[in-house]
Order: sequence, then C-alpha cells, then structure tokens
Amino acid sequence: MKAAVWHGKKDIRIEEVNEKPLQDSEVKVKVAWTGICGSDLHEYEEGPVFVPDQEKDPLTNEIAPLTMGHEFAGIVEEVGQNVTKFKPGDRVAINPTLTYGNKPEDIDAYDGFSFIGLHGDGGFTKFAHAPEGNTYLLPESLTLQDGALIEPTAVAVQAVKEAGLQFGDTVAIFGAGPIGLLTAIAAKAAGASKIVVLDLSQTRLEKAKELGATHVINSSEKDPVEAIKEIAPNGVDVSFEVAGVAPTFKQSIESTKPRGTMVIVSIFAREIEWNPIQLTNTGVKITSSIAYTPTTFQQTVDLMATGQLKPQGIITDQIELDNIVEQGFEALTADKSQAKILVELSGEK
Repeated sequence: MKAAVWHGKKDIRIEEVNEKPLQDSEVKVKVAWTGICGSDLHEYEEGPVFVPDQEKDPLTNEIAPLTMGHEFAGIVEEVGQNVTKFKPGDRVAINPTLTYGNKPEDIDAYDGFSFIGLHGDGGFTKFAHAPEGNTYLLPESLTLQDGALIEPTAVAVQAVKEAGLQFGDTVAIFGAGPIGLLTAIAAKAAGASKIVVLDLSQTRLEKAKELGATHVINSSEKDPVEAIKEIAPNGVDVSFEVAGVAPTFKQSIESTKPRGTMVIVSIFAREIEWNPIQLTNTGVKITSSIAYTPTTFQQTVDLMATGQLKPQGIITDQIELDNIVEQGFEALTADKSQAKILVELSGEK
C-alpha cells in the first residue's frame, strides 16, 4: 500500500510499504483523512526532531524510515483478538500519544510520550494500526473529516486548561498557524473576553479574525508588547507562545500581567538565549503543553460533537496523498494563506 514515508530532512517519499501484522490489542483503521501538522512540517524542514533515526523508539520499537501522519480518522477494518470496545465498521479517531501508562494522567501526562506517526508508523497511508486505548468512537454528529481535526484541537484545549483560563480573561496568542488559530477557538469557547492574535502574515491574521480573535496585530508593523498594552494596559491574563522563536518567547512574557500565566505550546527546533530575570521582575508564571491527556482528548470529541468547539474553519485545502510534498509540505512552507491541509486517503466523509 502507498504511504508518505519520512527518510530525512526534505526527504518524504510516496512509496509502497508492507502492512504490519495486527497485534492482539490493536485496531486496524482504514484511514479516511489525515491532517498535516506543524510538527510534521518541523520534521520535513528541520528533522529529525522527534523521529527516531539512530535507534528504535522504546515505545513503538520502530526507527526511520517510517510512515508519517498522526492526525487521522477512519473506519475500523479489523480488530485484534483481545479488543472488546470496537468492531469493524465503527467510525473512529485516533489519539496518537503513546505512554508507558505507569502513572495517572494528573501526575504525568507524558509518561514515556511517543507519537504514532512521528515515533512509529502513522496515518498517511491506506491502513493504520492503533492500540485499543488510543481509539475513540466518533459521535454521529461528526464527520470523518472532523475526526482528523480532533487531535490538533485537543492540543489547544489542553493548553487552555493548563493556563487556568477563566471567564472574562484577556488572552494574547503569538503565532497564527494552525495551533495558534485553534488556541483562539478554544480560548473563545472557554470564555476569554479579549483574544489578541499576533503574526507576521496579514493573511493568517485575517483568518484569526474570522475564527474568533477580537484583535489582531501584525508584528512587522507595530511593537507587539506596546500594541497589546493598548488593549490590556496591565498586560493580558494569559499569553500563549505558539511561534517557537526567541522574540515571541520574550514578548509573550513581557505582554503578560504581573503574576499572569504564559503557556508554551510551540515546538522550539533550536535553543534560544533568555534571561530569567524577566520573570523575577514580574512574577509571571510559565507553564507548557505539547499534547493532551486522554481525558482532554475525549472532552474535545464531546465539545466538537455538541458544536461548542468548531475548528472546521481552519481547513484551507484537501489534497491527494501523491501530492503531499508539493501541495502539502511545500505549500505550508511557502503559502501563509494555508492553515490546515487534509490529505485524502479513502475520502469517506
């Protein structure tokens, strides 16, 4: 079967791969749609970041080259002999995060922490395997395309929860890529009164406004911190760093009110230089979030099913697997009007 396989930086190939044997506790999914994630783009442009290329990942027991894709949904084709919760024909979304499972999620959500589609074979192919515990039934109100949006939306929901955001809080989001846009959607659903989104791309800022931002700031035209403090004079209650570069990291802290909270959501592909005295002078608290707990993933399914979370507006293109490099990864690199690109596998709705 055809798959998008990561071989190295700027080296993703569409090639034939063999389907692996289904394990007793696994579900075999006929993939319908898979989203291209910012972390996939990091692997394409700068990798390896997460992809194991020197030795096998301890949780997946896999090593590159491997099939990418971790934002996917589809229809159950087959189940392992120990699987009891699913049957062929069920419509499902996959939570790709793998842990050792030795610690409760409220103690350590990242106990091990590997990803289907980054540390092992994923969903840019016809059939993908996932453990039963990582498989979630889709409510009838959600399409399979919606199912491919659950994973990135859960990232945003977890970030908002980590922030302790309350009704009426003011928010600044640095970066209007897919996760930044989803964070704006989640913050709005959580009751934020002012949602300020900052980016260098006017096109992305217009999309942010469309999806719920109350204010947008082009950081190439205005000083970000000064512009935010015109809106929230004491600084915002919560800031989200979703760009992954040193300037926005420092600006996120500086634009947050004393004893407010800054949440790091982005992936920093390289080290930055930063002086912690910036915190000492203000009491701003920093926390971080890269994924989500199983509880948050299910909550995201439920919130999308009732329409309380509506991430569908971030979809900007749908492409075929054969075109994933040029129309997917290269398009996301060069075209700032692109946000979330879905790759059609079976194409079922």
